[in-house]
Order: sequence, then structure tokens, then C-alpha cells
Amino acid sequence: MTDDLFADSRGAYQPLAARLRPLTLDDYVGQEHMLGTGKPLREAIERGQLHSMVLWGPPGVGKTTLARMMAAKGNAQFLTLSAVLAGVKDIRAAVELAKMRRNQGQDTVLFVDEVHRFNKSQQDAFLPYVEDGTLIFIGATTENPAFELNNALLSRSRVYKLRSLETAELCAVLRRGIAETGARVSIDDELLYSLARSADGDARRALNLLELALDLAGSDEQGAVVLDASVIDEVLQGNLRRFDKGGDLFYDQISALHKAVRGSSPDAALYWFARMLDGGCDPLYIARRVVRMASEDIGNADPRALGIALDAWQVQERLGSPEGELAIAQAVVYLACAAKSNAVYTAFKTVRADIAASPTEEVPEHLRNAPTRLARDMGHGAEYRYAHDEPDGYAAGESYLPPALAGRRYYSPTDRGLEKKIAEKLDYLRQLDKQSTIRRYK
Repeated sequence: MTDDLFADSRGAYQPLAARLRPLTLDDYVGQEHMLGTGKPLREAIERGQLHSMVLWGPPGVGKTTLARMMAAKGNAQFLTLSAVLAGVKDIRAAVELAKMRRNQGQDTVLFVDEVHRFNKSQQDAFLPYVEDGTLIFIGATTENPAFELNNALLSRSRVYKLRSLETAELCAVLRRGIAETGARVSIDDELLYSLARSADGDARRALNLLELALDLAGSDEQGAVVLDASVIDEVLQGNLRRFDKGGDLFYDQISALHKAVRGSSPDAALYWFARMLDGGCDPLYIARRVVRMASEDIGNADPRALGIALDAWQVQERLGSPEGELAIAQAVVYLACAAKSNAVYTAFKTVRADIAASPTEEVPEHLRNAPTRLARDMGHGAEYRYAHDEPDGYAAGESYLPPALAGRRYYSPTDRGLEKKIAEKLDYLRQLDKQSTIRRYK
């Protein structure tokens, strides 16, 4: 195929995704939860009611398109900045243009793509002009604005959450793309569905895959472009799911994996593990997080979990993929099926909080080290009871905490797995403490 299928009226090449950018809401695909009949955003766009907003959603779902529609319907100047490339100087230039247009009676929509990449001072630069109406601010972000944007900017904007497109919606986009080329294209519905599904909710990606397929395809005797299985397979070879390391999607997926393990769902845990691998995540990162899960969510209910997690990490380091990935999968399944306890995790957090909030407690005299005669003369180690010399190997009534914290309990084992046995032992030892006539702190 030649590039003339994707040329504009002047013969210049234009990507299919750009040519198909909707100009009206009737042509817009998806986001029915925001743009369905009677929805506030749809009515605002149709009436040209301009207001500042943040469009939050994954790539290729129409954030830029909505901003352009809003500006066009409101008869406003449309300015765009990329937060990847722009700085405060560019913001000031946009403000000057907006002031000039305002003096001429025209509003200005400033669209900032990937606004989360602006730092605090850059975001603050918008505030006075959003406040006084010089600019109608529309920011687009793939990251959670609650974490990435200043509260002051958020308070002046409405946040709209856009969703990934469904496969059926992407099929409709692809059919429009085929029609836009003006060529006769032959493709089975099943192959079209595969192409749409591989786009992973991203309309731009779907159209780029279609464009690539048309470039690779041959024609039949009647001159129709044939998108057969071999062409689609070649286009989709090595095609990875959407996975932005360090972004919301990255942390959402590792969160889903952790919660599936905690929730004792081996099937879901395996699914999210495989999803992260499919998206290109480093297996060693997952292995490290699995070790965390073994301590945080299983702990002493099944101490073997920590060893299995560490072994899987070591297999990945020594052998790499695919052997290492299989070992991590084994660990993930074991952890998901194991008895659960966060008792150690909770105890550790509580004691850390106590230490941070309390004065520095001295080590009691009987617990201090006494390696020298001077230390012994000062009373270090005096009256220390050597547990091995006591009945049952336990010095009943002894305390190993500072006096101010005597009797404080941090670790409360559950009644699951090995911790049930641990709880029984601790209860027995506490009974011995109650019965003892020897008490460290009266």
C-alpha cells in the first residue's frame, strides 16, 4: 500500500488517527457515563459553556478531542501546551495571547497535555489567570490528579474521569478508519475484533495498528486490500498491553496483585502477575514485592512463605526468564493459598509509632551489657535471670521492656496457621507470669 491513503487534500501525510479526530459529539465514541444524553458535560459542550477542567484517563480515549470541542462550541481561541516540553516562559506567552483575545471579546481555552508533568511552580503560574477568567484551563493527565496536581488548581477545576474504550467501541472506530481510507478493505469480523482487543482500550493505538496493517497488506485480483490472519499476526507480534512503569496503571496492577494474594485468590493473583509481565514489568520488581507480601500478610501464620518468596527471587536473579518467572508464579500461588496474618506487620507499625511519640527510654540495669568490672560495679546486668536456668526455660515474672512500658503488648498472634500455636504458648507463659511470686516491676 502507498501513503496516499493517509494524505490530506494537499497531499501531505496525516496519520489516520488525526484524520478521524471527531468534530462533533455525535462522532465521538465512548464515555457514555459523561457524554450520554442529559449528562452535564455533554450539555455544557453543546451549549458552549466554558469552564476549567481536568480530563483524567488513559491514552487514546479522546481527552484532546473533548477540549477542542469545548473551545469550538464556545467560540474560544484554542491554545495547547505540552507539559513535557513547555515551561513558565511558554505559559506567560499563552497568557499574553489570552489577554489580547480577551480585549477583543474572545475567550481562550488553554489545553495542557500531560499536565501532571508540570512542577508546583509551573502549575501555580496558571492560578491567577484561571481565577480572573483570562484562561479557561483544561488539563489532560493519565495520572491521578489528587496526587499529581496542586490543590489550588484542582479547586478551580472540575475533574472528569475518562475510561478505556470497550473492544466493541474500538471495532466501531476501526470500521470508521477503514471507511476513511476510501479503499476497499477485506477483513473478517474476528480479525477486526482481534485488532481492536490488542489496542487495549486506546483508539489512537487501534488506528495506528490498522494503518500499519494496511501498509503491510496485499491486494486481491479485484483490487481490494486483504487484511488476512498473516497480516494481523505480523502487526500484533510483540504488541504489549498498556503498562506505564511508575504511573497509575503500574501501581494499580501491583496493588491488585497484592490484594489478590491477601484475599487468598490464587487465580486472580496469577492473572495480575501475568498481566504485569505481559506489560513489560521487570520480574525482579515483582519478586521484591512478593517478599513484602510474605511478611506483611502472612507472617508467622506460615513462616515458610518468606523462604519460598526469597527462593523465587533468587531463581529469577540466577536463571532469568522463563524459569525465574515460573518460580515467582509458584511463590505467588503459595502465598495466596497460605494462612494469613498481619500481626507482625501491625505490631511493628505500632511499636515504631510508640518510639516516635515517646521520650527515649533507658535500657533497664538488669538488661545492660557488663563486659568490664566497671560496668559490673555500676550495676549493669545485676539481678539478670538467665532463662535457661529457670524452670521450663522461662523466667516467669521477668520484664524485658523499660519500666514505663512494662506489660505493654504489641504482638497479638491470630488463630490461623502456626500463629495459633504461638498464641497458645504466649497465653501459657503469661499464666506463669501471673502465678510467679517474683516480679521485676511491682
